[in-house]
Amino acid sequence: MASPIPMQCVASLRKSGINLRTAALGLHKRHYSNNKLSSTEYWSQSVVPSMHHQESLPRLPIPKLDDTVRRYLASQRPLLDDDQFKTTEKIAQDFQNGVGKQLHEDLVAQDKSNKHTSYISGPWFDMYLSARDSVVLNSNPFMSFNPDPKTEYNDQLVRATNMVCSAVRFMKTLRAGLLEPEVFHLNPAKSDTDGFKRFIRWVPSSLSWYGAYMVNAYPLDMSQYFRLFNSTRIPKKGRDELFTDEKAKHLLVMRKGNMYVFDIVDRDGNFVTPAEIQSHLKYILSDPTPAALFPLGVLTSENRDVWAGLRDKLIAAGNAEDLRSVDSALFCLSLDDESMRDHIHISHNMLHGDGCNRWFDKSFTFILTQDGQAAINFEHSWGDGVAVLRVQNEIFKDTTERPLVHPGSAAAAAVDSASAVRRLQFNLDSELENGIKKAKENFDSLVSTLTIDAMEFKKGGKALLKKSKLSPDAVAQLALQMGFLRQYGQTVATYESCSTAAFRHGRTETIRPATIHTQRCARAFVLQPGRHRVEQLQAMLSECSKYHGQLTKEAAMGQGFDRHLFALRYLANSKSEPLHSLYTDPAYAAINHNILSTSTLTSPAVNLGGFAPVVPDGFGVGYGVHDDWIRYTGSSYPTRNVHEFLQCVHKSLEDIFTVLEGKTLG
Repeated sequence: MASPIPMQCVASLRKSGINLRTAALGLHKRHYSNNKLSSTEYWSQSVVPSMHHQESLPRLPIPKLDDTVRRYLASQRPLLDDDQFKTTEKIAQDFQNGVGKQLHEDLVAQDKSNKHTSYISGPWFDMYLSARDSVVLNSNPFMSFNPDPKTEYNDQLVRATNMVCSAVRFMKTLRAGLLEPEVFHLNPAKSDTDGFKRFIRWVPSSLSWYGAYMVNAYPLDMSQYFRLFNSTRIPKKGRDELFTDEKAKHLLVMRKGNMYVFDIVDRDGNFVTPAEIQSHLKYILSDPTPAALFPLGVLTSENRDVWAGLRDKLIAAGNAEDLRSVDSALFCLSLDDESMRDHIHISHNMLHGDGCNRWFDKSFTFILTQDGQAAINFEHSWGDGVAVLRVQNEIFKDTTERPLVHPGSAAAAAVDSASAVRRLQFNLDSELENGIKKAKENFDSLVSTLTIDAMEFKKGGKALLKKSKLSPDAVAQLALQMGFLRQYGQTVATYESCSTAAFRHGRTETIRPATIHTQRCARAFVLQPGRHRVEQLQAMLSECSKYHGQLTKEAAMGQGFDRHLFALRYLANSKSEPLHSLYTDPAYAAINHNILSTSTLTSPAVNLGGFAPVVPDGFGVGYGVHDDWIRYTGSSYPTRNVHEFLQCVHKSLEDIFTVLEGKTLG
């Protein structure tokens, strides 16, 4: 069933999507409760079990085929001339009345026989695990933490220790079922209360979603959370696998390309003391071992088939046990010896670094630089951004409000870190050494082509836009459309990720921000600024905002067209049926060649979020609309100029805010 989710919730859900193919970033809002901790072992002791709502979550709906075709054609309209559109329209209608109709019926029947999951979950996993390109720049995104407000706590050792301790407590709380369920509260005064939680706890899991819905609370899917810890993507020929070993108790630490492991949970499942963890990390930071001559981590940046072959050779050379230590570690902590110069340097380092001090296949990696800058870089195939953002928000809150170690805290004096910490030493023959050398060359060649730039607009933000009754996200997206038109004179395929976590095993859906409304508005502002009265331009802005809001609501409700068409294509391929001409139409290829890959990110915990373009001639754009200012972080390869693009976006925002003030454009 589809749930009647209100628009306020939809806007939040849109921001929670981190799409896998684009590595697009986003955030969901949630109301944080301040549960008192009974011990340092657990984060909280939720009255409601963590997975209480999972069973009763509504199922992700399959859109009607007629609606999907209509939405598809509406999104194609601004990208095609009249003749091209007529051709695409005819092809789409033929699909709708013929092959597509049968595929849709088969998909609906298949979905009815798999009620435990969603129609998109299996195909989505398959797509990402079958992708053969490097996960670096093509998949893994980063989100950097804001600095600790107490500057002395940004010391690398202190901050790393506190983050590791918080992460372990988060893991223990989750696995004990004591982590609060992920819920969006529209009326927290009514639903995020001890009284309601005590009530909903006793409502059977098969009905609890409905109980929450009655008080305007919307539980979100948490099925991906079990892959957060002890998990790694394993390279295999043709299709990778996800590996999880919840019994493992150790942390993987990387420094100078060297790899270390030590237990952070003891044999009884108890949390190792913060002083011991600090002692072990101090030992690693003081280790005089030189930088690894053949850093194994760079292999995780290789083409997946190449990496799979080299991994087989590593195992044959006697490295199976150490590889399992890497794969089963709770997570990875990368300690970098470099200090950061500025936001651009941070973005490059956290997105890709030098390739040697990362294990890009781990579910997530904390990166701590010498000057205490921190970030999460995460592998994307196992899930979307909801779980990772929850970890980041909670860990930032915990480490800044309840740190377990402090500047000047003494490491555990009686601890023998030399025996507790093990540096992994791999047996490498000449073939493996050459493979590592080649992987490093490929990595350097790849990342050397990436340019990252940032822009801040300081003349207005969310407050003024809401006062003007405009969606902040719609305006941020419209500025991108105007900027690209100003720079290149075109309207191009644009992608914005939207979470469908309101549904069981929901993943993401696509918002298509390039519309006939944004095209008309962008042309008026950029190409014909003197031909329209201020009132006309304001009306165009309002129309763009309303339509973008409609697209957002549809996407969050699972009513886009991208996932539906993808699932129908996947089904046809699985039957070895010839693809309908809809899928071979150049217009279909063009709308999926997302030149503007975008996503929004605002959070008290997050400083920057970034990802690479998804196509060689594209831009990767992360943005955040704050109360009084707007930030964009963009990336591009040599065929595009991201610095000039962001200048064009800035000019577009200036024009928009000028019109909102009732002034004419110069």
